[in-house]
Amino acid sequence: MHVPDTTADAGVPGGLPAGALSVVPVHGIGEVRPGDDLAGLFAPALRVTGRDGVAAPWVRDGDVLVVTQKVVSKSEGRIVLIDTDDPDAKRALVESESVRVLRRRGDLLITETRHGFVCANAGIDLSNVEAGTAALLPVDPDRSARRLREALVHQLGVDLAVIVSDTFGRTWRNGVTDVAIGIAGIAGVVDLRGTKDATGRVLEATEVCVADEVAAAAELVMGKDKSVPAAVVRGLDPSWLRRASVSDEIVRDPTGDLFR
Repeated sequence: MHVPDTTADAGVPGGLPAGALSVVPVHGIGEVRPGDDLAGLFAPALRVTGRDGVAAPWVRDGDVLVVTQKVVSKSEGRIVLIDTDDPDAKRALVESESVRVLRRRGDLLITETRHGFVCANAGIDLSNVEAGTAALLPVDPDRSARRLREALVHQLGVDLAVIVSDTFGRTWRNGVTDVAIGIAGIAGVVDLRGTKDATGRVLEATEVCVADEVAAAAELVMGKDKSVPAAVVRGLDPSWLRRASVSDEIVRDPTGDLFR
């Protein structure tokens, strides 16, 4: 397996230029099926065999592994049978995965899931799964991220973070982007309130959802049609690498919601 050497590619001895990031797709995972050990599938793909014949991790401390929700859901058995030609069956499945339906328009439902996510059709996905099936969101994406991280840290001996990503729309904006639905070892939100901007002005309201930004960056090398289920992001601010969860930091409390 060829793994890009981000240090060499940058052309700077000792690592990337200050402030630079690298995003490297993870190949060689193959089809994931219910019951598969994700860490056991990913660990070999995160190693490279040197000229001495010894395999060693190419990931480093501080790297972030972004993994698509689809492979997590498949490994956890969150795949259900469905008649995709039956709109009533699809609607019933969406409602069963929701705690509240916020809007309806034809076959599209905007719902709130048990996780607190507000998204189309409860995040249920019919793409990149076998015909006649649908992928549901993981029951607890934060827990999924923690388990994968713990297993990979143990197997690789590298202190990396993990993000479970999924594709969501955004209110009042066209198009979709990947966001973090589960995290482990990386901040969800970085609070910049009280710090100064480049002009010396004190920031009063700026909180950056860095986990979503990293998930979106990783998706650029994964895509929807490349069979690349993960990417490694390198070069993040080390202060972002800490214990956190999507449920605690990213999902907005309903009391702070002006629209529901």
